[in-house]
Amino acid sequence: MDEIMKLLSSDQGKQLVSGVSSQMGMKPQDATSALGAAMPLILGAMKNNASSEAGTQNLLGALGDSRHSSGSLLENIGSILGGDSIDADTIAEGGKILGHVFGGQENNAAGAVSKASGLNMDSAMNLLKIAAPFIMSYLGQRTSKAGVQDQAGIDDLLGGLLGSQGSDIQSMASQIQGFDNNDSSIEDIADALSQSLGGSKGGLGGLLGGLLK
Repeated sequence: MDEIMKLLSSDQGKQLVSGVSSQMGMKPQDATSALGAAMPLILGAMKNNASSEAGTQNLLGALGDSRHSSGSLLENIGSILGGDSIDADTIAEGGKILGHVFGGQENNAAGAVSKASGLNMDSAMNLLKIAAPFIMSYLGQRTSKAGVQDQAGIDDLLGGLLGSQGSDIQSMASQIQGFDNNDSSIEDIADALSQSLGGSKGGLGGLLGGLLK
């Protein structure tokens, strides 16, 4: 998880945590826990989608869009999250991204984040809508700089970001993406998400918490 650690340890990562905390009326520790649940889940779903050639091309096409490949969102976190309200265009874009990533199951993704983090559903959904464009901008910038053009390249990039917990996170994301056709409940997925990320010093939850110490 070296690359995502670099991002979250940067001024941009700290701005994201601070902005989420301020805009959503959360304690910084609560914001870090919620982001620690939301961000890996989105990345896991993206990696699942990129397991097919068609899915890879769809993702690469989206990452190649100038809104993401330029990394401009990363340079404007302060203005997006620093005003009286969250930038409406960012929230709208986040909703579209979640719809594509989770295949229409974004409400269930929010449900899992809600139960894993203690946020209410509306807050969990807004958090996902904030996190999704942030992740896309980071990935777009990385794929552009690295010249990623194929399934192997995007698989390596996403796998590197997810690290050793990748298979567990992908499994949780898969259960959400195929929620209508499996026996897992939102509570089951949320419990697994909490156990996988909350107690691991190597996970995003632990990393984000460390940023505020």
